[in-house]
Amino acid sequence: MSERAVPFHCPYCGDEDLRPAGEGHGTWECGACNRAFRLKFLGLLARGLGRRDDGGGTA
Repeated sequence: MSERAVPFHCPYCGDEDLRPAGEGHGTWECGACNRAFRLKFLGLLARGLGRRDDGGGTA
């Protein structure tokens, strides 16, 4: 995975009309809803997301 991965959808309206905002790394503008936002990778979780299997079935 590239450290410069781009978003495919706006987190507010879901549209794909995104372009770099030019105000720094990870800053994007949405042409559909006219919002600007910044994305930042914080890190990996110490433990993975485990699937809780409690049976869940009906008898």
